Amino acid sequence: MPDPNPSAAPGSADGPAQDGGASTGKDRLVGLLATAWSSMAELLATLTDGEWERPALPGWDVHDVVAHLVGTERMLSGERAPEPPPADRAGEHVRNDIARVNEGWVVALRARSHAELLADFSEVTARRLAALEAMGADDFDAPSWTPVGQATYGRFMEIRVFDCWMHEHDVRAAVGRPGDEDGPVAEQSLAEVVGSLGYVVGKRVGAPDGSSVSIHLTGPIHRDVHVLVDGRARVVASLDGPATASVSLPSTLFLRLAGGRVDPEAELANVELGGDPELARRLATRLAFTI
Repeated sequence: MPDPNPSAAPGSADGPAQDGGASTGKDRLVGLLATAWSSMAELLATLTDGEWERPALPGWDVHDVVAHLVGTERMLSGERAPEPPPADRAGEHVRNDIARVNEGWVVALRARSHAELLADFSEVTARRLAALEAMGADDFDAPSWTPVGQATYGRFMEIRVFDCWMHEHDVRAAVGRPGDEDGPVAEQSLAEVVGSLGYVVGKRVGAPDGSSVSIHLTGPIHRDVHVLVDGRARVVASLDGPATASVSLPSTLFLRLAGGRVDPEAELANVELGGDPELARRLATRLAFTI
């Protein structure tokens, strides 16, 4: 089942890359966040009241998704998080400590009108953007907690790009308005998933030692990604021969599957399987890595 906390992934040597920070370009990351927030605000400004109330994730409608984004950026601005609801009233979708913190913000902001919440989103993202622009490269290289473990503040901001893009597409899926499927923010979100494919293929898919898999993205982002299992599963630039198993699918579907946003069995008709049929099917149905 999809989880409304897509920015956390299992801690593993084969999980998301941990070497972000200023080395990835502080200005580039700030620009990506600005683009992601602007795209979300433009989308939200077009929604009717009924669209704001459509289910978007288990336990959350569109309003709640936006409340989560507002709460996260307020917390990163130094605001104290509201008390989370008691465990027996939180709902089945609240399954970990990060989710409990998120739910506190969602519940606290549920009484805001849709227009007020959109104004809240615009205000806090503008405030965050100004704060990020004022930071230096050393600040982005500074040690920081992140949802994938201790890393750098820059690494945390990479995850924020992924989180914001995923949530924009939660809203787009809920209201039936596709868009923003390629470009720099989508590319960064894809990089976040590719950084976890060693973990996914080795642990979740269970690809045997000596095997390999290829993922062919057919657009809007076109990419071939290869994972070799040689003692451990790792992403490689190329394979010496045909992959043991392969899948071909649109890049947006790949990202939605990796984020646990759609039922993989229901999407199999939209995925072309190749090579070993059992391994290819496992690859297509076990891509989710968020918790």
